[in-house]
Amino acid sequence: MTVERLTITDKAHDEFVKTHPHGDLLQLSKWGDVKKSAGWYSKRIAVGRAGEVAGVAQLLFKKVPRLPYTLCYISRGFVCDYRDHEVVEALLEQGIEIAKAERAYSIKIDPDVEVTEVEDLVDYMESIGFKHKGFEDGLSKHYIQPRMTMVTNIDQSEEDLIKSFERNNRSRVKLSQKKGTRAYIASRDELQTFADLMQETGSRDGFLTRDVSYFENIYDALNPDGDAELVLVKLVPGEVLPKLREERQVRLDKKARLEGKEKNQKIENQIKDLDIQLAKLEKQIDELTEMEKTTPEGKVLSGSILTFAGHKAYYLYGASSNEYRDYLPNYNMQLTMMRYARDKGAKTYDFGGTSNHPDKESEYYGLWQFKKMWGTKLSAKIGEFDYVLNPPVYQLIEQVKPQIMNLKRKLGRR
Repeated sequence: MTVERLTITDKAHDEFVKTHPHGDLLQLSKWGDVKKSAGWYSKRIAVGRAGEVAGVAQLLFKKVPRLPYTLCYISRGFVCDYRDHEVVEALLEQGIEIAKAERAYSIKIDPDVEVTEVEDLVDYMESIGFKHKGFEDGLSKHYIQPRMTMVTNIDQSEEDLIKSFERNNRSRVKLSQKKGTRAYIASRDELQTFADLMQETGSRDGFLTRDVSYFENIYDALNPDGDAELVLVKLVPGEVLPKLREERQVRLDKKARLEGKEKNQKIENQIKDLDIQLAKLEKQIDELTEMEKTTPEGKVLSGSILTFAGHKAYYLYGASSNEYRDYLPNYNMQLTMMRYARDKGAKTYDFGGTSNHPDKESEYYGLWQFKKMWGTKLSAKIGEFDYVLNPPVYQLIEQVKPQIMNLKRKLGRR
């Protein structure tokens, strides 16, 4: 049956993206709205057979500074079955036509397809004119999106999900819940709080951050369709202090019973352990008592932008305070978001970009360590492909692009 061009609505486009195995957040029509604030504009294409959609793509365009050309970027596209060559080539044909009309010097795609998923895909894409950008590490400066991400399977029971975490992480998650922080779905009004946390995180970890308007753009574009939520974790002293005081009393009673017994080395060691525990409790109680006097409503310690595309959930942005870090708010937040995403029907939870087993000396080692302990699997994508429309301009821009990519990496994902 012949593949034909289709004209479809935003709703039909998004429904196809959300239900297709190769669909991605960045291919949702509303993501095009997000990118407008950064100077991009979008156009969409679709192809199918007998009126039934078989492939779509959202094309993002951005003008090249000081030159009369644009870049055409199909982020995480095309969305189609790459084994269906007729569909791939129909999308490419239509994409070339639109890209040329917009004076694009090249078309860049980076499909949400894993390396081993489609046999000989690189050879096929090169045979139809694409240039493969190679299999560099996941956070290479040469890629716009990370080639490697860490993904947790959340389509399982609560018990199995937590069992999938590394053992030390299971303990931290339990401890974070015991310490009494509260994770909740926040309103748009609290985006400024999140933006402030991002500034704090960026200053601490050495990366550039965006102002609140960027996060408002994401929220306003995606939240009405249920595809974005702001999640915050708050420490409220009035909710935690009663538990801490009760815990202190339990330990004081236990210490009193031990002191009433005949002394031996074992009992003396137990009393020492209790003294250490009581000292920590007293410190926490003093901290929260002071907070209750000055900030009785509590303090937000961490936050995240959680996004969705069908059965896929994405930990898009995260931030945390420099204060009260021993309350482990990020651990409570991650489990809460996984549960929320699973309840919404998501089957996977994407932690975002990573390098693959970086050395301890690498700047990415800490990021890798954090992401791998959540029961994640490495998702290594097929990488970027360029279809060159204007070779001289392409070569010129390729020479300066590494510096641009460095800046994008400092600004964060997407």
